[in-house]
Amino acid sequence: MPTPPLIPSVLILVPLLFFSFCTEPVIAWRPWPNQTLNKTDFIFGGSKKYEGSSEFVQLKYHMGPVLTANITVYPIWYGSWQKSQKRIIREFISSISSVDAKPPSVAGWWKTVQQYTDQTGANISRYVHIGTEKNDRFFSHGKSLTRLSVQSVIKSAVTSSTRPLPINPKSGVYLLLTSEDVYVQNFCNNVCGFHYFTFPSIVGYTLPYAWVGNSAKLCPGVCAYPFAAPAYIPQLKAVKSPNGDVGVDGMISVIAHEIAELSTNPLVNAWYAGQDPVFPVEIADLCEGIYGTGGGGSYTGQMFNGEDGATYNMNGIRRRFLVQWVWNHLVNYCTGPNALDQ
Repeated sequence: MPTPPLIPSVLILVPLLFFSFCTEPVIAWRPWPNQTLNKTDFIFGGSKKYEGSSEFVQLKYHMGPVLTANITVYPIWYGSWQKSQKRIIREFISSISSVDAKPPSVAGWWKTVQQYTDQTGANISRYVHIGTEKNDRFFSHGKSLTRLSVQSVIKSAVTSSTRPLPINPKSGVYLLLTSEDVYVQNFCNNVCGFHYFTFPSIVGYTLPYAWVGNSAKLCPGVCAYPFAAPAYIPQLKAVKSPNGDVGVDGMISVIAHEIAELSTNPLVNAWYAGQDPVFPVEIADLCEGIYGTGGGGSYTGQMFNGEDGATYNMNGIRRRFLVQWVWNHLVNYCTGPNALDQ
């Protein structure tokens, strides 16, 4: 069985090449190794609509299913996880559907995702909640995983003899979270997370899934940016994370990225830009690295600084988070609940 194509959590050259004819290109960004920055990458965009706006981005619907039924996220905790780390991630997922958080909120961010529909006109579900969880604290598949062995971990979780995860192909999101001492193929080189669907030949079912890794030990300056900055780009300065855990706070935006794309493109035949479904440009890819008004290139956009010095851009039920924006196909640019013109 060939290695499944990667649904990228970030884009480096693709938006610059694919939309090279744009006067205002979509500039998705993350500080990957060996990346060269231009001087203008550090200049703020002058227009409020700079953040990814482009009349040339043709995000299209390809008639495949989207997650219109109430979405259940099934976390698979692979490796060594502290209780405090699990609480941060659980509270973020629970905040997606919460109406209690003060604005700008995670639920406000999700409203952009909700605007996407299937061929019947049904919208992405408003409701996202946490379902049954599975722990694999003894690294049953080792500490180095390939993209195929990621599916084997999911198979173990849904076929376990004790408390297996439910089989939910229509509205389930199987979220594999690997701890800081686990390496996954291409981690830190060009991915911080990815999503796809499981193969029946491996798992027995076709299930939408995502993987996101804790980069705290391996590459915090890449996958936990801007809470850590890589030494090879001295111009970048780290900011304080809102929940006191650089690795997990960095994971939150990647988790948000993958859940948004799984909801709008679970089987890689629904919402994406470009002609090649093997390497689609999805709603979060288009806005990678943009967290506020004016964002683009290596500039994150305008964010908030709390009284404790922590940086964030939206509120959850009890916590603050930094979450990248997503593409709004109705207005044709990246949007978020903390935009200055909202």
